[in-house]
Amino acid sequence: MTPRAMLAPLVAGTTWRRGVFLLLGGVLALPYGLLAVTFAQLLAGSEVPRPLVFALLVIAVVIAVVPLLLDGSRALEVAAVRALLGVDLPDPVPGHRSDRETRLRSALWIGTHLTIGAAVMVALITAVPMALAFIAQQFGIGAELMSRERFGPLDGRDTGWLTLTGVAVLVGLGYAVAGLGALAGSMAPVLLGPAPAERIAALEAQATRLAERNRLARELHDSVGHALTVATLQAGAAREMLDTDPEFVRRALSAIEDAGRTAMDELDHVLGLLRETGGDRPSVAPQRTLADLERLFTDARTTGLAVHAQRSGDPARVPAVVSREGYRIVQEGLTNAARYGQGPVTLRLNLHPDALDLELVNAVGRPDRADPGRGGRGLDGMRERVLLLGGQLTVGPDGDRWRIRARLPYEGTR
Repeated sequence: MTPRAMLAPLVAGTTWRRGVFLLLGGVLALPYGLLAVTFAQLLAGSEVPRPLVFALLVIAVVIAVVPLLLDGSRALEVAAVRALLGVDLPDPVPGHRSDRETRLRSALWIGTHLTIGAAVMVALITAVPMALAFIAQQFGIGAELMSRERFGPLDGRDTGWLTLTGVAVLVGLGYAVAGLGALAGSMAPVLLGPAPAERIAALEAQATRLAERNRLARELHDSVGHALTVATLQAGAAREMLDTDPEFVRRALSAIEDAGRTAMDELDHVLGLLRETGGDRPSVAPQRTLADLERLFTDARTTGLAVHAQRSGDPARVPAVVSREGYRIVQEGLTNAARYGQGPVTLRLNLHPDALDLELVNAVGRPDRADPGRGGRGLDGMRERVLLLGGQLTVGPDGDRWRIRARLPYEGTR
């Protein structure tokens, strides 16, 4: 090993940061040390009755131990470990109460941190000044004072050996701090790391956040995407008929205006899901359900897409969540038919006592149009909606037809 490699731990930034972490434990241990000295003096004296001292000691021990078991103390230690030891520990899951094993591991870690920190602080306060004094006397600083003292087998006249001893003490302290810091970094995940229950809670929270993000992405894609599709097709048709059929252009512009308003309403709804107003409940606009299908059909027909609907049952009896998801599936199916398919779209909607069955069928698009089944976000969103409701979905070509079948159960759904 080269001298440079041997000295690297002494000058590395990680060693200094770890030293600060250890000293932080020493600072936190000061109240405990003062408390121990106080009770040692009380027990050594005879002025205060022993039963009263022991009663106060029990109370002090309880007060001293309780902070070691608090979740807040563990969170502070996790933050310090991340910042100073460079160990990537996850934050404790908010709202999750630590179990007994986690609290005991955390208390053991904090107690060890305070003990080692106190030892490092005492060493720095006592050994470092003495080592510097040994080195300084080599240059004549304080030599007269040192000459009258004796340090084990050495006295003030052994200047060379005293200097070597001072350097050895400083180097040894540096390596001790580096080693203790590295040991703390390796033990932190064991004592401060999440328990299995915390890992499960963290995964559930992450899954909830991802599900919410996917839901908002679906809302934006299905609602705003549908309105933009209608506006784009109407604008293209109006451009073709601009010189020959002004009345058609007027109707197309009116349809584009309605589609723009619809897109704005839907966008406001999604933004309302993201923006909290006056509490934990977000401000949201009413969502469209199966009762709004006629307006959806009207928008589709303005693009030139014929829609034939066959319905059985009362949409009002369908639970709200199933009704909303069913509406979005129909909306996405009509959007895909307008963009990629051709010919009329046939919608069959059957409302059973325990499930909603819907089917959309249209002719497969012309070869110059994109394939709707290749990587579309709309189809992925459709599958996610059906999966969340525990339903079944079949999407794909059926001969020269494109067919979407979905079954959304709602028995027991509110």
